[in-house]
Amino acid sequence: MIVFFHELKRGRIAFAIWTGVIAFMVIVCMALFPEMKEQMAGINDLFANMGSFTAAFGMDVVSFGEVMGFYAIECGNILGLGGAFYAALLGITALAKEEKEHTAEFLLTHPVTRFSVACQKLAAVFAQLLVMNLLVVAVALVSFRMIGEPLKTEEFLLLHGAFLVMQLEIAGICFGISAFVKGSGLGLGLGLAAVLYFLNIIANISDQAKVLRFITPFAYAEASKIVADARIDMELLGIGVLYGMIAVIVGIGYYRRKDIAV
Repeated sequence: MIVFFHELKRGRIAFAIWTGVIAFMVIVCMALFPEMKEQMAGINDLFANMGSFTAAFGMDVVSFGEVMGFYAIECGNILGLGGAFYAALLGITALAKEEKEHTAEFLLTHPVTRFSVACQKLAAVFAQLLVMNLLVVAVALVSFRMIGEPLKTEEFLLLHGAFLVMQLEIAGICFGISAFVKGSGLGLGLGLAAVLYFLNIIANISDQAKVLRFITPFAYAEASKIVADARIDMELLGIGVLYGMIAVIVGIGYYRRKDIAV
């Protein structure tokens, strides 16, 4: 487990920054809700008549005037996009950074197989995402108590569960890609997360683009729909998990036999 703990130590600063920023933004957004609550009726009417824009961000199925609707739309975008970017960052650099930083020779001359190295790195990626989500959930719970608003526990847990699975899927896909990348691949990973986010927006706007929901993990982690329906689309979630598993298997398989530049 030496590689696992080394990866955690190596990524502790980025972990602290991403977790701190996401948690801070969540608590700031929630702190604004009591002041905005009285004005929400007019805002709801405004958003309800904005056509495609309303559908794109799920504002046609939840109410801004209710705390869970507000949390789904405002905090959901922060958690969804911020978490996806961090997951992509972790995944895309996991294997590629050894070649980029010329540390592969030192690592791979130790009595540890490439398969073990890859698995421990993947475990470190997943562990960081899990701990980040637990900390953000704790901050979110504190923010609800801070403003004195009721929490719908089922919707809340489903929402954060979907976010976690989405992040694990994106991390897994980027992890698989990182085995084929010789540079940092940072732009590729963050770009992929951004593309998946906008694919979901396109799918929400156009009925002809609904098939995109089977591609992007943001479809099953769409906060407004989870809060409104109190359920996750398990078909889409299952497909997403499959994508992540395939990417990981292909990536590790290639990493075990590739020529690594030192």
